[in-house]
Formats: sequence, C-alpha cells, structure tokens
Amino acid sequence: MSKHGAPTNVAEELKALAAGDAFSQLKVAILAASWHEVIMNGLIDGAQRAAKDAGLEASTTLIRVPGTFELPVAAATLAGDYDAVIALGVVIRGGTPHFDYVCLAATNGLTNVSVDTKTPIGFGVLTCDTEQQGLDRAGLENSSEDKGYEAYSAAVMTVAALA
Repeated sequence: MSKHGAPTNVAEELKALAAGDAFSQLKVAILAASWHEVIMNGLIDGAQRAAKDAGLEASTTLIRVPGTFELPVAAATLAGDYDAVIALGVVIRGGTPHFDYVCLAATNGLTNVSVDTKTPIGFGVLTCDTEQQGLDRAGLENSSEDKGYEAYSAAVMTVAALA
C-alpha cells in the first residue's frame, strides 16, 4: 500500500483550523458500519482522533448502521442536521459479485448525497480484496494508513474551504 502523494501536514492544518471561532461551531457526524469490528473500531478511533485535533470532539456524534450499504441513506438523513458527515465502512471481496454491488452503491450513493445536499461527506469506505488490506488502512497500531483520520480531516477541511 502506498501513501504516495498524500498530504503530510493534515494534523497541523486541523489544529490551525481549530484555532478559529467559526470552525469550533461545526457539527459533525461519524457514520459507521458494523461489519468487520476490528477494522471499523480502528476507523472510528482515527476519525475521533481527527475530531480531537480539530477541536471538534464535543460536537462530533457517532452513529452506527448495520453495514456499508446503509451508509448513503443514513448520510442523506443526517446531512441536513450536520455540517459534515464522515462515512466509514469496509467491504472485503468474497466469492460473489456482492462486493461489486455494495461498493458501487456506497460510492455512488455517498457522492450523490454530498452533491445533492452540498454537505461534505468524508469517504472512509475501504474496498479491499483481503482483510489484511483493511487492517493496513484502519489506523491500528501496525497499520500503514489511517483512513478514518483522513476521511474526517477531508470533510471538515472541505467545510472550512467552502466557508
């Protein structure tokens, strides 16, 4: 897995944004699927670390849904009440086309929610061929990436950029 091209100063940017008064008033929802508990816990922890770095820990709400397929409808429902929604999920390829359908539905659905509601959606949906790929991206102790942190950061930084 490569982090080639990834920004290196995201935590510093979040902390700088946290210093602004308007930014501290943001309401953010972390919307997380329930499948693959270890990976999901890592993604949630990463998003919550980003909330803390952004000074938004107190105004960030965690909401759980059954699976990744349910993320778009939940995000659409929450978009009117929150300044940003962070969608976290993981889909691991199996032996049927289920993987393709769920990944496509989640990606298209979350994109549509963001564009239609003009609410930034942090896309933290891992689409993996193996469980190990998910573990590598989940922000766990031995992970090479922290996609929960990245998804939260991207959404709130987009709110700030559009303000």
